[in-house]
Amino acid sequence: MNPISNSGMTPLTKLLPASWLALRAQLTTRWQTLAPRERAGLTAAAAFVAVLLIWGIAVRPAWRTLSETPAQIDQLDSQLQTMRRLAAEAAELRTMAPISAMQSSTALLAATDRLGSKAQLILQDDRATVTFNAMPGGDLQGWLVEVRSAARARVTEAQLSRDAGGYAGTVVLSLRAGS
Repeated sequence: MNPISNSGMTPLTKLLPASWLALRAQLTTRWQTLAPRERAGLTAAAAFVAVLLIWGIAVRPAWRTLSETPAQIDQLDSQLQTMRRLAAEAAELRTMAPISAMQSSTALLAATDRLGSKAQLILQDDRATVTFNAMPGGDLQGWLVEVRSAARARVTEAQLSRDAGGYAGTVVLSLRAGS
């Protein structure tokens, strides 16, 4: 015979402290004194609390993850497409034949002249410094794209601030051939 069954105790009750065993005995006695209707009410309340706990701990976080995942996937796909487009643009720029310093300076001067009084260009050997004043963001972006592709210039420093009139500050470009 098993020694546990001889003593009348299960392995779980042997592990519990005596105070918990006394509490368990009191609760069992109290449960048996309740009317069947009260037992059913307490059982229903306990089941309701259990369902709420399961919902809050297991179901709701998983549900939220499932509902947010498609939007996150779309955002990540968009970022991936942007990165691929930028990588293709960088590869294209690397394969472009270098141009002479004179051609680069001419293209940079032409691009900056189109901005009018909002931009001022200073050329120094293989560097150019452009000072902007109240430059709209779209114009600045278009100028940067044109300077990168036509003049093959690369931004090495930029100190810009934005206010109600647009961007103001300086951009330093490198005009080295093949940059």
